Amino acid sequence: MTDSFPRLHARTRRFTLGVPRGFTVAPDGSRAVFLRSRSGTDPVTCLWSIDAVTGEERLLVDPAAVPGLPGEEDLPAAERARRERVREQAGGVVGYTVDAAVQRAVFALSGRPFTAALVGEPDVRPLDVGGIEAVVDPRVDPSGARVAFVADRALHLHDLRTGATTRLVGDTDEDVSYGLPDFAAAEEMGRTRGFWWSPDGDALLVARVDESPVERWHIADPAHPDRVPTAVRYPAAGTANAVVGLEIVTVDGDRTPVSWDGTTYEYLATAGWDAHGPLISVQPRDQREVRTLAVDPATGATRTLHSQTDPVWVENVPGVPARTAAGVLVRVADSGGARRLLAGDTVLTGPDLQVREVLGIDGETVLFRASAEPTSVALYTVEPGAEPVRLSAAEGLHSGVAAGGTLVRVSQDLDTAPHAVLTTADTRYPVAGHAVEPGFSPAVTLHTFGERQLRTAVFLPTGHVPGTTLPVVLDPYGGPHSQRVVQSHNAHLTSRWFADQGFAVLVTDGRGSPGRGPEFERAIHGDLAGPVLEDQIAALHAAAEEYPDLDLSRVGIRGWSFGGYLAALAVLRRPDVFHAAVAGAPVTDWALYDTHYTERYLGLPGGTPYTRSSIVEDAAVPPTADAPHRPLMIVHGLADDNVVAAHTLRLSSALLAAGRPHRVLPLSGVTHMTPQEVVAENLLLLQVGFLHEALGT
Repeated sequence: MTDSFPRLHARTRRFTLGVPRGFTVAPDGSRAVFLRSRSGTDPVTCLWSIDAVTGEERLLVDPAAVPGLPGEEDLPAAERARRERVREQAGGVVGYTVDAAVQRAVFALSGRPFTAALVGEPDVRPLDVGGIEAVVDPRVDPSGARVAFVADRALHLHDLRTGATTRLVGDTDEDVSYGLPDFAAAEEMGRTRGFWWSPDGDALLVARVDESPVERWHIADPAHPDRVPTAVRYPAAGTANAVVGLEIVTVDGDRTPVSWDGTTYEYLATAGWDAHGPLISVQPRDQREVRTLAVDPATGATRTLHSQTDPVWVENVPGVPARTAAGVLVRVADSGGARRLLAGDTVLTGPDLQVREVLGIDGETVLFRASAEPTSVALYTVEPGAEPVRLSAAEGLHSGVAAGGTLVRVSQDLDTAPHAVLTTADTRYPVAGHAVEPGFSPAVTLHTFGERQLRTAVFLPTGHVPGTTLPVVLDPYGGPHSQRVVQSHNAHLTSRWFADQGFAVLVTDGRGSPGRGPEFERAIHGDLAGPVLEDQIAALHAAAEEYPDLDLSRVGIRGWSFGGYLAALAVLRRPDVFHAAVAGAPVTDWALYDTHYTERYLGLPGGTPYTRSSIVEDAAVPPTADAPHRPLMIVHGLADDNVVAAHTLRLSSALLAAGRPHRVLPLSGVTHMTPQEVVAENLLLLQVGFLHEALGT
């Protein structure tokens, strides 16, 4: 490839295309099914399989070869929203479900459902669902006999044996949906689905979402004033959430409501249905408890299996609660400064591991990810009465899926891009990867700075001559639920490119970021500004002591989303340290952000936490000789329904009223992800140009 890095970065969707992902291992361990595009610049994802005995790969579904599809994807609105919530940047088969034997897959292309055989001769067929369009989230039942899907806010059922399609459950009210997640669940809780099959395929656990209490916002496209603005239900902090309930619905249409105190526990955090019955977890609005409930599928009655409380908040850890084959509840609890894994009352991990995620349970054995060092996440198994067994290298980022004695591990580290390996007791096969190589290594040095042991990545320009001073650019995310300083090849490519444009680049994970234990994460409670900004400054000064070529009179900062908020915060609140900023899609007024995220850290609006965390008030203060104004460029997608453009407009109005010059770059038709190639490419170039100009380099 001869493209520049910005163009290549954009064309490859940040070098994610062509990487194998979405693995499912057959229960007998004989093969695995997975997703991968044909090349590192092809955004159309195909469905593949790999044989665990021979290592042979087979192409099962190529969307380009499926007849009758439009040239470009024509996605239903609900599917576009789902992809935005999960940050999906590719097209084609981006998700699929399988039956219990992993012999049949079901998926959607351009809102049409399809089924594919996973064994024997390739056989891809569209499902005739009686002319229903805009199908979302088709899911085959464990027996492989039926497919359930959502269309027009209702849950439908298609019988693969008879070809009959029925509307199983729905409502005439346009604010009520069945089978879809609510916004808070999909964006903040990681629950991106709204119905779950019973193991025998005779019934479903179905979410009913009533959005009528939620405020209606309108996302307009000023570049097309002839178009009607898109109305969305957005639960801003302090306002009403959607009312979420559950029903047990049989394939014959019988309905049984699931009962719990939805007034007290208004968040449905997780749901599922295993061999022991439906299992859900719920949270109150203040998120200081997670209550795990077992559901009686015959009556809908619930009983409490466990209640975990915390005076600040209880973290929702992916993959739990869950149950072993014997019915033992697997959960995660914070104790002794660590996030620990438990089966029943038996503690399975020690204080040396921070559990990140439970990936699966095979019998009584739990497959999970955990960190012994914050910059790495390793893969482990454990069962009661035994010590955890590490299945990957200690360094790097690792995940995986296992069944029937076969493990597929997906790994990356500082030297190696993401890749997958299938292993059994007798064989080891790499899964082919087609990702484009960027043409350079990240060449990053990781540090632990200061009394808070801040993990920091430092990049100097390639070929830097010691003694030559360098302007500095901080490149953080800086907020909760995300890490930037990790032992990952691809995570640092953009920072490396910025360094090679003539900057020393620093990336720091401060208080609030995961992997350091509950106390470190909760240090931002009540204040999303002070601790994160203090840690960026502390790391900057520590780096300058380690690298005397860093010119602290020329310090810029760039970021997106929370990182954009942090960038604007830095130049507004500490202009003595920061001299320029690029703020992408910044949250400027936390009362405009969603309930589940904002209230976890700041509580209900109106108090001091919101005042000291807002940057609109900082922007409204005129600059002085002691606190001069610094160059600030703000970038925002006008179609963003997560951090809406009102954040940037309110910030810009306050800056203007205070006589603070600034630049606003509005991106027409762009959401929070900015996946468009031309936009993604030129954003990098414009940021570099702005920082060079603003820092006088």
